[in-house]
Amino acid sequence: MSESFRVIDVDVHNEQNDSAFVPYLPEPWKSRVAASGIGMAGSGYYSPVGVLRRDSVPPGGGKAGSDPEFMLKQLVEAYNMDYAILTGVIYNISATHDADFAAAICSAYNDYLIAEWLSKSSKFKGAMAVATQDPYLAAREIDRIGGHPDIVEVIISSAARMPLGQRYYHPIYEACERNGLPLAIHPGAEGAGSSTPPTAAGYPSRYIEWHTCLSQMFMTHLVSMVCEGVFVKYPNLKVVLTEGGIAWLPGLMWRLDKNYKALRSTVPWLTRLPSEYIREHCYLSTQPIEEPDDPQHLVDLFNMIDAENILMFSSDYPHWDFDAPTQILRKLKPEAKRKIFAENARALYKLP
Repeated sequence: MSESFRVIDVDVHNEQNDSAFVPYLPEPWKSRVAASGIGMAGSGYYSPVGVLRRDSVPPGGGKAGSDPEFMLKQLVEAYNMDYAILTGVIYNISATHDADFAAAICSAYNDYLIAEWLSKSSKFKGAMAVATQDPYLAAREIDRIGGHPDIVEVIISSAARMPLGQRYYHPIYEACERNGLPLAIHPGAEGAGSSTPPTAAGYPSRYIEWHTCLSQMFMTHLVSMVCEGVFVKYPNLKVVLTEGGIAWLPGLMWRLDKNYKALRSTVPWLTRLPSEYIREHCYLSTQPIEEPDDPQHLVDLFNMIDAENILMFSSDYPHWDFDAPTQILRKLKPEAKRKIFAENARALYKLP
């Protein structure tokens, strides 16, 4: 890889066993997890290939992605990355019904992340997790951890019980803005039965359906955040739509702008076209990138959404659909490549 080709990976999943949290939990949660684990729901869908790469299992054993030193070697050093943003997997806790337990788990995870990952390398930066079941507890956690110099964003699950623009969630956004942290939304435990269905038609039967339709959740949440006035109320808030695809965005922005011209009286707090708020406040991660057979089609799509200013590279390591930075978007012009693979993330996360 060329020395001038800088890379910041904005979606790296550090894994862990439930026992890793025990030292960071207060009672009664410590005894509960020690006895029976977190009990965190997954997506609810069987994947024949699994979710984790088998070659990412550390030499000493454990889950793929669970060893900081091996991750540094296999991912960060192998691709000459400037930084890896650790997004974890604990956002799935938003699928559990117990708000107090979910908040305690997120708090313990954040302490664990700082102590056992961010301390291992200056190239690791953290996405602190909060659960959405109780937004006031989430806001308290953001204020507790948000000032740590290696915490660069807040992450929540797209598995929610209502669209994320609704004012129920606003304490989270207020805390993000107060602490100068962007908010990442990541696919979570949709389909586990304790959140709204992952598609507009209900619960699909198979993993391939669930995975293909992930963008539906992002469409709903993004339209909700714009139309509910989140970006008007919190003008400094930035949102990262992580692992939700890209190709759906041009059509959604066009349709929302079209409808706004006739229905603007229903959203009187919006003073500009909805697409302008999206371009100003939102970023998307590249993985899973849609790359058509004709490269010009991707160029056209990128031009529609000002992609070189709102896209950020992500590998989704150590998941099965990992994207290597050397293998995607190879036909981009150098300036666009520089922004997408590093500089957009460097500016958003205020990294040197």
